[in-house]
Amino acid sequence: MSTIADVARHAGVSVSTISNVLNGRVDRMRRETLERVEAAIVALDFRPSRAARLLKTGHTPMLGLLVPSIANPMYGYIAREIETAAQERHGHRVVLGNTYRNSAKETGFFDDLLAHGIRGVIVISSLVDEEHFESAVRRGLVMVSYDRRATPGVASGIDHVSVDNFEAARLATAHLIARGHQRLAFVTASGQTMSRREKIRGFEAAAEAAGLPRGAAQVIDGSTESEYGDSEMADVGRRLAGRIAAMKKRPTAVVAVNDLLAFGMLAGLRDAGLAVPRDLSVVGMDGLFLSALTCPALTSVRLPVPEMARTIVERVIGRLADPSIAPGEFLFQPELIERESVDAPPPEGATHKGLR
Repeated sequence: MSTIADVARHAGVSVSTISNVLNGRVDRMRRETLERVEAAIVALDFRPSRAARLLKTGHTPMLGLLVPSIANPMYGYIAREIETAAQERHGHRVVLGNTYRNSAKETGFFDDLLAHGIRGVIVISSLVDEEHFESAVRRGLVMVSYDRRATPGVASGIDHVSVDNFEAARLATAHLIARGHQRLAFVTASGQTMSRREKIRGFEAAAEAAGLPRGAAQVIDGSTESEYGDSEMADVGRRLAGRIAAMKKRPTAVVAVNDLLAFGMLAGLRDAGLAVPRDLSVVGMDGLFLSALTCPALTSVRLPVPEMARTIVERVIGRLADPSIAPGEFLFQPELIERESVDAPPPEGATHKGLR
């Protein structure tokens, strides 16, 4: 079995350099040196003792990742990118947990992570109250919160990484307006997180900027069994599609809070005998690869998930290595991907199958 000294000799570096790589302290290391060390680790099939590292450092080379529900493929996508960045660049594995945006479940996971010597955690939550996050930070966790902005004027021990959700919805809405739509709906689940509120604000801002009359842009939400309904989004979209199809004067286009809800909308509109985009246009938000596989292919606002994942991992690993690094806020910009689910609105008074 290879030792850390064997790896150092193979790479032509000191044992302390190998230790720095294994513990994620690579910010000031030359890329050439890091690649040589990584190649030596692979060549010698070196596997450091996790028990020994826990005794030496007080923490294990693992990160916690808490998501609302892996049933939403967006969270699976984010988890994959985070795991790739953590494992390939820093040698850290990822422990995954589903929290359903429940603060008690999140707190329970924090306790478990600390008990197992895991001090770095990434949380996708977007709840307004982060007091239990701050409490966990005071107990020794290094935390990155994804999908919500930092609270203005409030000092925090937490990094915040997010896409500009306001801009994502504004882009989607402006695209529909540019195609001639004047009656719009934003469709979402009833549980309101900070990111969902930002999307609604972006939707309303685009409608106002275009001078749409009052009531022309409406928010329609669907109830869920769980408070935020992350695992129910497709069903919510399907039900909302039925409600919209039955409206006497329905919207000609909808912006869905995420791609999964948009997928449900496509199915529900088909159930009602309506064709997308002939009778109603649909835009999602996420940019999942599945968006290109629906029929019609879904126009969606893509989030830069790989770039955000790398930033998330670099922040948590960097602050584990150097506690003097101050927490920060990192905001990424979305991109509209045009596909086949958007067209001009149908002529006023047009009658197609399923129209009422």
